[in-house]
Amino acid sequence: MAMKDYSDEFKADAVALYESAARADEVLCLNVDDLYPQDKRGRITAKGGATEWIHWQSGTAQLLPRLIARRTRGPMFLTDRKAPAGTPTLDVCPETGRARLSHRRAEEIFEENTRLLANPLTSPDAIEDLDGWTLHRLRHSALTHDAEGGTSTPMLLARSRHASVRSLERYARPGVDAVARHVAQRDPAARRRG
Repeated sequence: MAMKDYSDEFKADAVALYESAARADEVLCLNVDDLYPQDKRGRITAKGGATEWIHWQSGTAQLLPRLIARRTRGPMFLTDRKAPAGTPTLDVCPETGRARLSHRRAEEIFEENTRLLANPLTSPDAIEDLDGWTLHRLRHSALTHDAEGGTSTPMLLARSRHASVRSLERYARPGVDAVARHVAQRDPAARRRG
């Protein structure tokens, strides 16, 4: 089965999700006019309807211009075809007529494009029957990598926009090596020698 080339959408979505540690639905609901590229951030509507901000790094900043082209409004992530009749106006790009990319379709695209990454020892011929990664895994990975890198709990809470440390625990579980580095870096004897 030949797959449509979603390379810009795929890359931008994946990079934005990882770099921002945002929920997939939040990123997919971004509109072009919600972006503040010079500040590397975007305005989102979070759980409960509150307006909050997601922040990204250079990878997303470099991909955004290609993704939005010259569009100044409408959904950031678009399908490859015109929106069907009856699509809500907010989910249609007024400049291209294309529909907002749904969470379901974004998940399918990501899963299809990560099958070889998720199953590196599998031959390309057998890949169709295997699963790739999920969009949620990007959020989990970003928060875990931040925790392993020594990011403080208050910063992890702010970045993930979780209301409590308890809900953050499932994402931010530093591994054995990260804990060992943390302990070694704080060893008073090692600091005196250095």
